[in-house]
Amino acid sequence: MMDLIDIHLGRRLRRRRRILGLTQQQLASACGVRFQQIQKYECAANRMSAARLWQLAEVLEVPVSYFYEGLSQDGAAMDREPEPPEPRARKETHDLIQAFYSLSERPRQRLLDLAKSLNETEPETVPGHAFP
Repeated sequence: MMDLIDIHLGRRLRRRRRILGLTQQQLASACGVRFQQIQKYECAANRMSAARLWQLAEVLEVPVSYFYEGLSQDGAAMDREPEPPEPRARKETHDLIQAFYSLSERPRQRLLDLAKSLNETEPETVPGHAFP
């Protein structure tokens, strides 16, 4: 029987893989497993060991805690605001993600800080004016 935590971890794995524009095969190759193993992790048919979770976090460039975000102490998904929708598979989204990850660490962090600051200082919408 699948555990709720395994299901949650699999969903988080799939989400991050898709955000980065990776196929199951590409992720599997980076981890030294077959793509079927990634499929099984994503659908919670197989559990991820601590070592595999660490390896996946490294490959996907997230902390291990990323996989557990949204879980309560009892392992159930917490009632909270829904996650924003996955970026669509538009070419510009993929290009932006590829360009971001091709930057070295310092410029990438500076760009991220800039994006966050733009969001914090966003002016209120002017009535009758639509922003793109």
